[in-house]
Amino acid sequence: MVDLKDVNKTLKAFNDIVNTKKHNPFDKKGSLKVGVDLGTSSIVLAILDEENNPVYGSFEFAEVVRDGLVVNYIEAVQIVTRLIQEAEEVLGVELTEAATAVPPGTLGNDYKVVSNVLESAGLTVTTVVDEPSAAACLLNLDKGAVIDVGGGTTGISIIENFKAVETMDEPTGGTHMSLVLAGYHKVSVKEAELIKRDREQEKTTFMIIKPVVDKMADITKQFLSEYPVEPLFVVGGASYFDEFAAVFSKYLGKDVKRPDYPQFVTPIGIAIASKQ
Repeated sequence: MVDLKDVNKTLKAFNDIVNTKKHNPFDKKGSLKVGVDLGTSSIVLAILDEENNPVYGSFEFAEVVRDGLVVNYIEAVQIVTRLIQEAEEVLGVELTEAATAVPPGTLGNDYKVVSNVLESAGLTVTTVVDEPSAAACLLNLDKGAVIDVGGGTTGISIIENFKAVETMDEPTGGTHMSLVLAGYHKVSVKEAELIKRDREQEKTTFMIIKPVVDKMADITKQFLSEYPVEPLFVVGGASYFDEFAAVFSKYLGKDVKRPDYPQFVTPIGIAIASKQ
């Protein structure tokens, strides 16, 4: 049973930690849960206590992963190492283990490389979970669907017993929003990315990138026509726009919920999964 109020409380606590660069009290004798999310636009470190309360969090914008593939291994290792060292200094403890995640359907060397990044940063990998299952961990979603709008793709996953059982990944995500913004404003993609993240320009920006969101919603509608499940949740950094979930609800004819701070749903879920 999903209690979005509790989920949002956890997300807000984590977001506050990220923004203040501080940490929450924890029992140093207890076991910490550590998750590292190698995303398309950023790498996020999430640390929880044994009760899944946020203890520490940080992230760094990065372009080391593309569509779930590590395209700059060295920089990925450097960023993870840096985030871990900063966390150790703040918390006063050594971090030796962590979980991570991969897009659904990742196989072979692509699957191993993600683990190798963490191992090269000095961590023992406890768990490698698929991203929608990680999101389901935080949402406490035993049955329904997770729509994960990332930097490069939109992933739609059917969840049963807290695990993704059917998935589809389409190459339409936050990067495509930035491309549309770059064309509209006649600026570089990097400059467009900054415009996209500017909350003061959100209403204007959303009108410009809405055709991309419409496409995501239509793709989701087609996939879910074969799987009439509920509840439906949209997560991922590219879904942070206030009107985002409403567009999906209109297309699907069903209520689509979006947690607060959707960019942190999967990282926190990874940390939860690290000790399961």
